[in-house]
Amino acid sequence: MRGLAMWGTALAALGVVTAAGPAGAAGTGLSAEPEARAGQVVRGEQAERAVQARRSERVAGEAERAAGEADLAYHGSAELRRGRIRVELTPRNHGPSAVPEAAVRLRWSVPPAQDAQRLPDGCVRTGERDVVCRTGALAAGEVGERITLDLRLRGRPAEVRLEIGTLWGGGVADHNRANDRHEVLVLDTGDAYSF
Repeated sequence: MRGLAMWGTALAALGVVTAAGPAGAAGTGLSAEPEARAGQVVRGEQAERAVQARRSERVAGEAERAAGEADLAYHGSAELRRGRIRVELTPRNHGPSAVPEAAVRLRWSVPPAQDAQRLPDGCVRTGERDVVCRTGALAAGEVGERITLDLRLRGRPAEVRLEIGTLWGGGVADHNRANDRHEVLVLDTGDAYSF
């Protein structure tokens, strides 16, 4: 349960979700006002937001340096058949540091159908085309549990572009982004496309 709370806090900190729903949704209280630039005179709430933004950036940088470095990777496959997409992916931490928790985002070029679809435990729909799943804690050199999504898409597309990438890495730095970000073109052939 603590992991889910930490995961929710991380998503909220990234602006993906708030207590009111996905970022940018009506009533979330998020402001579209730009942050203050250096040398600009600001007053009231805008000044407070600018100070908080700088403080958050500094704290995030300090946390990243303190947490160490890890190399997250996702490997798996995606298959499209008659409007259903099945994605299997396995997270891995190549180290050298452990990752206390991470979240991976999957985004489709064609959105999943709007009707109630069952997502695996630890996964949540965060937008029209996005699903975010937690990986759990990953020790250095450890392979995580496989995440499997089987969703019906709107219509019966002939192809779908799938984007996969780390949304949150548990506060550790990952300087090798080549193996945790993928774009896969999946054709409606029933064949598995590996990434």
